[in-house]
Amino acid sequence: MGNSFGKIFKISTFGESHGLGLGVVIEGCPAGVEIDEEFIVREMQRRKPGQSKITTQRKEEDEFKILSGVFEGKSTGTPIGMVIMNTDQKSKDYGHIADKFRPSHADFTYFEKYGIRDYRGGGRSSARETAARVAAGSIAKLLLKHFGIGIHAYVSQVGELVLEKSYLEMDLAQAEENIVRCPDPMMAEQMISLIDEVRKSRDTIGGVVSCVAKGVPAGLGEPVFDRLHAELGKAMLSINAVKGFEYGSGFDGVKMRGSEHNDAFYQDGDRVRTRTNHSGGIQGGISNGEDIYFNVAFKPVATIMMDQESVNEGGESVMVSGKGRHDPCVVPRAVPIVEAMTALVLADYLLISRTNKL
Repeated sequence: MGNSFGKIFKISTFGESHGLGLGVVIEGCPAGVEIDEEFIVREMQRRKPGQSKITTQRKEEDEFKILSGVFEGKSTGTPIGMVIMNTDQKSKDYGHIADKFRPSHADFTYFEKYGIRDYRGGGRSSARETAARVAAGSIAKLLLKHFGIGIHAYVSQVGELVLEKSYLEMDLAQAEENIVRCPDPMMAEQMISLIDEVRKSRDTIGGVVSCVAKGVPAGLGEPVFDRLHAELGKAMLSINAVKGFEYGSGFDGVKMRGSEHNDAFYQDGDRVRTRTNHSGGIQGGISNGEDIYFNVAFKPVATIMMDQESVNEGGESVMVSGKGRHDPCVVPRAVPIVEAMTALVLADYLLISRTNKL
């Protein structure tokens, strides 16, 4: 069953889009981590639906309760249980597709796999499940903060609109100053206008979330099969609607010669550094102490407010029309999800690294 992630810092999530709620159990969190609930609230607010005109209008405050594993504001070293109750699900919006397979959704594949499916909002396959990931990722971020590690994600592309600037040229904190979460104000305005235009045309559009992890020490990663970038790739590709992952120079690196692409080492005080960072902070599957950066591509949301051809569970041809409340573009709300999954990977590998040598 694929509902757990991690080896030492391990999470297991549960719940469906239109069930009573969602939750997560976190195992392996060390005792003594300061659990700042106000910080967790802010993280949940960044992911929640209904936060702007370019996101779904489902109204969920995503309020959470910590059931276990925390005492007097600190983790106890025992499993941390968290729940987020659903309050604004409208299951009647999905009655018309109870036996129909929506194009590019998980309806058909879930039915083939299990012989039964929760058609209300996609059930377990809904992106609503990521609320539990963000809750867990918030705890991971609090652990990483103790070690001086910070994670910053932002929207770098919507459709054909591409932010060409390097993350080094921008103040990434500015991403939280606008509803599309792009750190360049001018590009943000264009992206918002495009998403709003797509929304009004009853369609959807995709985009890219870029992420940077700073302060990651050298030595994280478990060759050969559990290389750090492989685990980050798995983490990102486990997020709903993700279609691609690239780190460092990524696909653009194929255009370069080795003499251009190699990151030369030099001694900077007591640290070994690289003069360039085409490697994206990872070499041989192990972090080298430089910034880790990568891009995550998200497809257009599959639910569109148009009639589409499909079939039902009996194999008959049918028409499917979108109803309910959905994001015209997922990337603004995906930013905290990407950060959460990054935090979970780094927290896990940080703890694993403490077992690697005396």
